Amino acid sequence: MKQNSTVKEQSLNPQPAVRSKSQPAESQPALDERVLAALHAASEKKAIEPVVLDLRDIASFTDHFVILSGQNERQVQAISDEIYEQLKKAGETAARVEGYKTAEWILLDFGDFVVHVFEQKARKFYDLERLWRESKRVELPAEYLDDPKSSLRTES
Repeated sequence: MKQNSTVKEQSLNPQPAVRSKSQPAESQPALDERVLAALHAASEKKAIEPVVLDLRDIASFTDHFVILSGQNERQVQAISDEIYEQLKKAGETAARVEGYKTAEWILLDFGDFVVHVFEQKARKFYDLERLWRESKRVELPAEYLDDPKSSLRTES
């Protein structure tokens, strides 16, 4: 396409991006060890559907959302308790905890990242992944992904 072509012409006739062999593909930065500790603690309590959203490009109040689910209110509380205790042992205290009594949606604010632990119906209703769809979804290590063999994770 010509150097002097208009923006409209360029958008109507996009040229495929050419990546030279010397330019590596953009890789995601490693997750903060505190986020990994939260994910590990959640997996110890059988959290369902872990998702980490990278908000650094679109929000100034936090870097990441860690979104998790539990089957019922007791499991939601157990997941949030485990995350809170494990991070407290590591020297990281939550600045704020919201929603613990009702346990439909518990929010643990650690400043650089916010953990959202939902009961499954509440997660579908509030749908944070859709609300923050402009964020980047972080690829998680395999050990934190759902285990399809677990009976807790396959029940509906």
